[in-house]
Amino acid sequence: MRAISYTESGGPEVLSLVDRPVPEPGPGEVRVRVAFSGVNPTDWKSRAGTDPGPDGQIPNQDGAGTVDAVGEGVDPVLVGERVWIWEAAYQRPWGTAAEYTVVPARQVVLLGADPALELGAALGIPFLTAHRCLTVAESLPDRLGPGSLTGHTVLVQGGAGAVGNAAIQLARWADATVIATVSGPAKAQLAAAAGATHVIDYRQQDVVAEVRKLSPKGADAIVEVAAAQNAATDAAVIASHGAVAMYAASGDESVTIPIRPQMRANARWQFVMVYTVPARAKAVGVEDVNAAVLDGAVRIGEDAGLPLRVFPLEQTAQAHQAVQDGVVGKVLIDVTV
Repeated sequence: MRAISYTESGGPEVLSLVDRPVPEPGPGEVRVRVAFSGVNPTDWKSRAGTDPGPDGQIPNQDGAGTVDAVGEGVDPVLVGERVWIWEAAYQRPWGTAAEYTVVPARQVVLLGADPALELGAALGIPFLTAHRCLTVAESLPDRLGPGSLTGHTVLVQGGAGAVGNAAIQLARWADATVIATVSGPAKAQLAAAAGATHVIDYRQQDVVAEVRKLSPKGADAIVEVAAAQNAATDAAVIASHGAVAMYAASGDESVTIPIRPQMRANARWQFVMVYTVPARAKAVGVEDVNAAVLDGAVRIGEDAGLPLRVFPLEQTAQAHQAVQDGVVGKVLIDVTV
């Protein structure tokens, strides 16, 4: 099979197109013929900073395709099912940048007949991260579904990014009022297309004043992409018993928080990394995200505020570079061409 592999850490140039034997699923595993592989920031960061081991690493955590074989203990009824994959390469050598991958059966989720495989490949890391960010506040439920966030306000800092887009879509599905911040008119259009109720251009508007005008009580959940820069703003608009969920940072950034105002609010400042989310939270996140997909509440593409950037398998290095450079939209690899 064709696969992308790297045998040393480094820049995108360490990625090579190689020929590998098709892997066999072991006990409790399934083999998926991959159609699309999703690229996320953690994919290039892992490639750049983690030793892949002597046998090499196939990159990329997210993907979608069709189950074509199962291992011992797995119901063969799964063969032929369209699925989306999460965390394929986490502590395993078989990522999704290959014609086939092997994962534990619990890490494939039935996609059904209607959703596009491109959508399935865009779900994993962004949507599971967004789900966690939307469910850590004490004032909010730990499950998402239609009506679960009715009467609540969500602030998405960076509404044009992949996680920001996922947070907007999931929060709107759950009936929250969603306020998104962006850095300019083009990104404002993307956040609005995703479904944001209100959009604030932080370069032109006072975010604290605008949020307080739109939601006098503040924001029950803040989905935060740049806590080091936005901490003062977040602290000024967090609602009583709300949470600031921080899911990204550059290097060794630090956060400075005014203590007493956050004590009065009984606010929570939560760090989020999708790979180490508690097991139950991960499981319900997968269930809730898939429910949103099957409910038709999750979309991709320009009209959904998430432009697609699709590369063929042999251009995986360019795909990684695009994500590393901060391209707007979702980067996918078409494994079938």
